[in-house]
Amino acid sequence: MAFHEQRFPLRLSLTSSGGPGRQTDIVSLSNGREARNRRWRFSRRRYDVGSALRSVADLYAVLEFFEARGGQLHGFRFRDPVDFCSVRPGEPVTALDQWIGTGDGVTAGFPLVKAYGDGAAVERRPVVKPVAGSLRIAVDGVQREDGFVLDAVTGIVTFAAGHVPLEGAEIRAGFEYDVPVRFDTDRIEINLDAFRAGRIPSIPLIEVMP
Repeated sequence: MAFHEQRFPLRLSLTSSGGPGRQTDIVSLSNGREARNRRWRFSRRRYDVGSALRSVADLYAVLEFFEARGGQLHGFRFRDPVDFCSVRPGEPVTALDQWIGTGDGVTAGFPLVKAYGDGAAVERRPVVKPVAGSLRIAVDGVQREDGFVLDAVTGIVTFAAGHVPLEGAEIRAGFEYDVPVRFDTDRIEINLDAFRAGRIPSIPLIEVMP
């Protein structure tokens, strides 16, 4: 299998449903309490991009995209309509949005992450499919315009020689990103409900690590 750096058509993802899921083992103890254990380090997202009434042209676009991915065989990019950038919906992306590391004067590569949290806990999710051209970087609060490159396939920011952050320097980043997914079915069923329009009742997608 392979991962195709293609994004599912954006206009067809805006009516999707879904979001993150986790897997937790829960054991009820004899004293009435519970023992809980997290089986997955990170959440895994599922989506369904079916059900909405679409034109025949849109139905064909889904069919063509599905065939090009070989059904479940190859992964691809998907833009979550709610969670697709380093800030909350409606806020502008800035170079100070997310902490991605602290310099030591030697390390040049820093993977992008996004933090979710409140006063009780913080979870940091790896961002492995950033959108090319969307990255903004700041070192110790000062935005950098050059001296670094982003690998949009892996989500790793690499500083060039002479630009490596000094020891103790805080590195922060702002960015947009896609979710790596695959189809969670090997069958697409198209229903024509009206003249030159129809629907695909279900198109399940599941997050993968490419």
